[in-house]
Amino acid sequence: MADEQQILLVTGGSRGIGRAICRMAAVQGFRLVFTYRSDTSAAERLVAEIEQAGGSALAVRSDVSNPDDVTRLFETVDAQPGRLAALVNNAGITGQRGRFTETSMDTVRQVFDVNVFGLMECSRQAVQRLSILRGGAGGSIVNLSSGAAQQGAAGTYVWYGASKAAVETFTLGLAKEVAGEGIRVNALSPGVTDTEIHAASGTAPDPQALAKTIPLGRMGSPEEIAAPALWLLSDAAAYVTGAVLRVSGGR
Repeated sequence: MADEQQILLVTGGSRGIGRAICRMAAVQGFRLVFTYRSDTSAAERLVAEIEQAGGSALAVRSDVSNPDDVTRLFETVDAQPGRLAALVNNAGITGQRGRFTETSMDTVRQVFDVNVFGLMECSRQAVQRLSILRGGAGGSIVNLSSGAAQQGAAGTYVWYGASKAAVETFTLGLAKEVAGEGIRVNALSPGVTDTEIHAASGTAPDPQALAKTIPLGRMGSPEEIAAPALWLLSDAAAYVTGAVLRVSGGR
């Protein structure tokens, strides 16, 4: 059992922070399984990059807001050599930028379906496999939150901020619930990070304008978010559970 290769499952792993996490985790020896929603080319490029560097990666097209997709995803993980050791719930969407009162509830529901309910279902499936009370070997879950959970994202994505606040509360509760089962659960709360998620929302941020709102004077890079995520997964964080780690440049 100790010699089995450890599998890390990363949702939303083909771009941005998820991609950076996959790259770093592969270097650390994890067998990677990551999901993507639509960009097959980006997913294939990441798999090729990891394998060319001597690692192992599998890309799975999956919509975490669809419970059937999540079930199939974990069945795919079960079929891989090794054992599931950790989950990073990174998949997330914002919806189009705008005022809450001018945003449809369909958009709000879509965001919660991915950011909250999809994350919860992935966590549920992971706990069933990781729990030492169910024959697992324990493990770790890291949930991606956002600075929007504390700041509210007024005028841009109030609903997104609310979804990430739900993620933080869920993290705290689940961490306490499964602490006796050999599972640690933590959240990582990035500040403004240079990824594609902002452009997908309809308006890319102005880096110079944003820099003025960040004490460190710049946006973060995906790699600067991935590094603490890997720390939370590691044995160096063995006494850390139920924590929300802010990585925001002081904002």
